[in-house]
Amino acid sequence: MSQKNKKLFLIDGHALAYRSYFAFINTNLRNSEGVPTGSLMGFANTLVKLLESEKPTHIAVAWDTHAPTFRHEMDAAYKANRPPQPDELRQTIPLMKEMVRHFGFQNLEKDGYEADDIIGTLAQRAGLDGAEVFMVTPDKDFMQLVTNNVRMYKPLNNGDGFQIIDPDGVVDYFGVPPEKVIDVLAVIGDTSDNIPGVPGIGKKGAPKLIKEYGSLEAAIEAAPGMKAKRAREGLTQHAEQALLSKKMIIIDTDVPDTVSWEELKWEGPESSELSDFFGRMEFRTLSRKFGKAMAEQGDGLQDEGVRKSASALRKDQQQGQGDLFGSGHQAAEASASESLKNLETEKANYRLIDTPEALDELINTLSASSHFCFDTETTASEPMLASLVGLAFSVRKKEAFYIPVNDAAGEAEGLSPELIQEKLTPVFGNSALKIAQNYKYDYIVLRRHGMALKGPVFDTMIAAYLIDSNQKLSMDELSRRYLNYEPVSIETLIGKGKQQKSMRDIPVDEVMPYACEDADITLQLFEVLQQKLNEDGLTEIAESVEFPLVRVLGELEMNGIQLDTEMLSNFSAQLGDDMKQLQQQIYAEAGEEFNINSPAQLGDILFEKLGLPSGKKTKTGKYSTNEQILTDLAAFGHKLPALVLDYRSLSKLKSTYADALPKLIHPETGRIHTSLNQQVAATGRLSSSNPNLQNIPVRTERGREIRKAFIAGEGKVLIAADYSQIELRVIASVSEDEAMVQAFRDDQDIHARTAMEIFGLSAITEVDRDMRRKAKEVNFGIPYGVSAFGLAQRLGIDRTEAKTIIDAYFERFPGIRNYIKETTAFAREHGYVTTLLGRRRYIPEIRSSNPNMRSFAERTAINMPIQGTAADLIKVAMVQLQARLERDLPECLMLLQVHDELLFEVPKDKAAESVQLIREEMEKAMTLKVPVKADAGVASNWLEAH
Repeated sequence: MSQKNKKLFLIDGHALAYRSYFAFINTNLRNSEGVPTGSLMGFANTLVKLLESEKPTHIAVAWDTHAPTFRHEMDAAYKANRPPQPDELRQTIPLMKEMVRHFGFQNLEKDGYEADDIIGTLAQRAGLDGAEVFMVTPDKDFMQLVTNNVRMYKPLNNGDGFQIIDPDGVVDYFGVPPEKVIDVLAVIGDTSDNIPGVPGIGKKGAPKLIKEYGSLEAAIEAAPGMKAKRAREGLTQHAEQALLSKKMIIIDTDVPDTVSWEELKWEGPESSELSDFFGRMEFRTLSRKFGKAMAEQGDGLQDEGVRKSASALRKDQQQGQGDLFGSGHQAAEASASESLKNLETEKANYRLIDTPEALDELINTLSASSHFCFDTETTASEPMLASLVGLAFSVRKKEAFYIPVNDAAGEAEGLSPELIQEKLTPVFGNSALKIAQNYKYDYIVLRRHGMALKGPVFDTMIAAYLIDSNQKLSMDELSRRYLNYEPVSIETLIGKGKQQKSMRDIPVDEVMPYACEDADITLQLFEVLQQKLNEDGLTEIAESVEFPLVRVLGELEMNGIQLDTEMLSNFSAQLGDDMKQLQQQIYAEAGEEFNINSPAQLGDILFEKLGLPSGKKTKTGKYSTNEQILTDLAAFGHKLPALVLDYRSLSKLKSTYADALPKLIHPETGRIHTSLNQQVAATGRLSSSNPNLQNIPVRTERGREIRKAFIAGEGKVLIAADYSQIELRVIASVSEDEAMVQAFRDDQDIHARTAMEIFGLSAITEVDRDMRRKAKEVNFGIPYGVSAFGLAQRLGIDRTEAKTIIDAYFERFPGIRNYIKETTAFAREHGYVTTLLGRRRYIPEIRSSNPNMRSFAERTAINMPIQGTAADLIKVAMVQLQARLERDLPECLMLLQVHDELLFEVPKDKAAESVQLIREEMEKAMTLKVPVKADAGVASNWLEAH
């Protein structure tokens, strides 16, 4: 699962508990034991609705503790005016926490910190990792954390639903962007938390003040000269308390020893325990919902354990009570749906093509058009396994046509698959612009069914990715965002889960409007996104790089790679034997046998029995034995952690590659077919999935053995071609640093040249191996913002020496310092950075008032133009190579792209010619201020060719 598909919900436990309590305060709900259950029911219903409607992949609930926090240390009066917690709520909260555990997610709390800080820490880390994060809370303080990836899921005050607040929503609420929220709140203060703020400046005045002066500190400095008396006197007389207020309002996003957000993955509820729990609370419907109906308890007991008349309960629900969102939540969703256009509200002309005459009419329409949109309906999400069910076309807004394939009714009218293929092949091969959403999928499916797509391409998914790589890219999401239109969901048609049907099983009259809508909406998206690409200066990179690359990737994926299954079988057996030997060594060091794959048992051995240092327990009370902890222990000479690391490494090689790869061989081609994704990495790099062949280990000797299993077909060889030090060449080019540019022009060893410069040597020949090693770390680290502390850790030197090296580097390569300074300044001004070809990456966090977030954003701003330009370079090379190979060397097939490397398969007698052509095209793909150099190797397997 890519980070973009990860959806993290972080719930403010006490805030939800209080809102649930007040939502049910007039119902007096209790179970037969007298336990108050109203707020518990509200809490439960909210969680159920959240899980069903939002489908989070990761989720947790954060709670405050009774211990004082660092804010109490700043000001003893903090929250002193808060009324005591209601007795019924205090009685219920432990039950809420128990229920949360049964739902299958974690309760998070830490003495000395508030739930806000825990949520802030996890939200920021997950957001920076690219996950989609929602902070479920009504607390406006959280708006300081909002980014494109981190949003608030804010309950509305009237109980009627919720509001998702993004950066624009923060501006609408406060009048300032998220990074200025802390300054505004510091001026306003918060009476509920006993944070004083600045007297005399209210909710309207504070945003104006901060917008004018930029920050609280700047406003205080300018206060003596302000014309407005209230602002002048308030800021002058209360400057110290305002600055204190600002410190107290800042949410700490670096809470120590917090769980990793990735560990919050939701695997589903503990249905039996949850059902039992709801049974105890006498929530009959919820108990049945989770798999275990309550025993009947008599007519006097209402459905949710409510000793109250049904009419009274209905009345409460009609008044908006019942849970946090109540019936209002559904109303809000309905209202939102009503505000979006859909198939029912829009009058569209969709037609079924089920006769040869109707097909001929459509062919004439398509042939006469300069562009058309198409969409395939298939039986599977994997294009190499999917069978074609039908095709939809659109050439005008609100007009579309659907051709069923392999349909008995159509074939009875003479519309056979063979006729459809015969008629459509010339249309797909003409010069018209072909438009689709996720074009590569359709390209592969149609190629496998005898229809080749030619001519120019427009992929709405890729266009949206270029416009903003942070946005959701599904057709449904793009339709909502750009067209204010809600398409029919696929689940509506085929269902989901175990009950999901194949598209082939759905009647044609039901598939037709769905398929036609897809083609129609994609055509409408094309019109909007084409204009947006032009406005943002992205048309050139779209039309010359990304859109042509779609077809190249389609061909590459269909080519696939041959696998030596016998070699992998032998390697798996060897790994198994080695693991058994390691197992015995581990038992000997531990003094007993135990389950090495059990973190809990391993933790007890390491930290309880052997008494090794640095033992840290997780929230579950078990010792953490993650890779970093074991690596740190091994570095201090402890043998058992080192053996376990070796064991885990071999285990991963065996399970992830040696045993798994043969199972992924395609039943028809006998090859491995990966998927290469254009729309995942924000830098523009391609990623690989199903399986991920870009992640084949290369750092260890055993890991590299996996590459030996990727082989050429009979009578052929593999060519592995990769760019030499391409990112450093890009750095030299974009920074225009004279010394670095000259080093590459002179074809010098760049790491040795760097060592000569920073160590003050007179010649490269004076550079020793250790100096070169240090220079290499400097070359790859400093341009990406590595600190003296980070460099010291990498090199194993003290911080003073690391700082001296960094200072010497910038002194000898001043162009690099200027590049860093100018790039971060551009990013702060414009909110994005670009590659040499104009690819954009938006970095709104660079304007954040949070120093950690801002620092990370600055490193991203420096890194992206370098990595992104390198990614653009190899994409250009792939497009140009494919065209050249198809024209001059069709026997040479491109098989795989791995970062700066391309893999090809070619007949042995064409190897020399192919190497020359490949290097030539790779080296001329882009003109830099330094030479671009590519190396190539030839062998029968990938390891030896690399």
